[in-house]
Amino acid sequence: MRNMTLPGFLHRNAPWLAAGGLLTFLSSFGQTFFISIFAGEIRAEFGLGHGHWGGIYSLGTAISAVVMIWAGGLTDLFRVRVLGPMVLVGLALACVAMALNHTVWLLPVIIFSLRLFGQGMCSHLAVVAMARWFQATRGRALSIATLGFAVGEATLPIIFVALMARTDWHLLWLIAAGTCLIGVPVLMRLLGQECTPQSMAEESSATGMQGRHWTRRETLLHPLFWMMVPAMLGPAAFNTAFFFHQVHFAEIKGWDHVELVAFFPIYTLIGIGAMVASGWALDRWGTARLMPFYQLPMVVSFVAFSLAGGPVGALVGFLFLALTTGSNSTLPNAFWAEFYGTAHIGAIKAMAAAVMVFGSAIGPGITGLLIDFGIGLERQFIGIAIYFLFTTLMSCLGIRRAKQDLAG
Repeated sequence: MRNMTLPGFLHRNAPWLAAGGLLTFLSSFGQTFFISIFAGEIRAEFGLGHGHWGGIYSLGTAISAVVMIWAGGLTDLFRVRVLGPMVLVGLALACVAMALNHTVWLLPVIIFSLRLFGQGMCSHLAVVAMARWFQATRGRALSIATLGFAVGEATLPIIFVALMARTDWHLLWLIAAGTCLIGVPVLMRLLGQECTPQSMAEESSATGMQGRHWTRRETLLHPLFWMMVPAMLGPAAFNTAFFFHQVHFAEIKGWDHVELVAFFPIYTLIGIGAMVASGWALDRWGTARLMPFYQLPMVVSFVAFSLAGGPVGALVGFLFLALTTGSNSTLPNAFWAEFYGTAHIGAIKAMAAAVMVFGSAIGPGITGLLIDFGIGLERQFIGIAIYFLFTTLMSCLGIRRAKQDLAG
């Protein structure tokens, strides 16, 4: 499998890879980069300040992180073709609720639903499936299946920002709901066959450290998990915060929102390149060599965003942000399978996903409050860059201690 050519790999595994790509693309409707497109309209309709809106968003997202601990473990019990359609229907209903809601106290419930079914379960189903179904080509499979994230980031902001100029924003959420529902029969068709290829049955039971499968409880008692927590929180918290405050960021820089959004396709293309390259490197060298350093570009990115006075500075920020964002789609997802085995990967990855979702909850909330307290985004970005130096140090120490226990 490792030496199979790319066309042969795609042909042999097309249905499963396409199913993963579909799920990651449709997760866009519960991702911050999509929801934040409507931040100005939502705040205006409900009379919310940056702090209030950030608090509501953080509350709904944090609760979804807690529920993910349980819901994510369902992937160890049920197949994707069973869970997938239910998750997409739940996401569609959340989009309908956002379109029809006119009550501020329902906003946390709607945000919770969007984040749980979108960012949480759609993404989780896709990456757990790739990690379980593939071993020798796990990196390649993850990099291909997670292209859906990149396609969503590249296309949906531009499309929906353009549509919002001539269409009521409530209607756009109904369009999002319809797109999710269209995905249900497509997903069922793609996974109409046995969703774990028989040729991969032996690979699907790959062991982790010490040549065994780790349970979720054992993983939580292992020091490596906790040394990786800062690295799991970081990209989720601060990438989310950046895109959550994209409208405000454009305002303080004196740019039109559409000028900022115009950088998204470039950011996405670089992210795709980083995603594919990290998948190839993962299959060649493993996560132990790559994980400790992949967040360093975030340091450069947030310093560049802080100091940017024009398009060139913003472009530098997006380029380096994309390097980590692309790698983040493959490396962490393969990391858990490589170090802890695949027998309980759904439950273990659910804990990691809960940490990341929690990060995406606190990022907008903390940054929004700091904005209201007079600490601007440009000052905050310098502190964020320092944080990523800290995550790099913790990852280096944790993985160096643990990699000696890796089998073979």
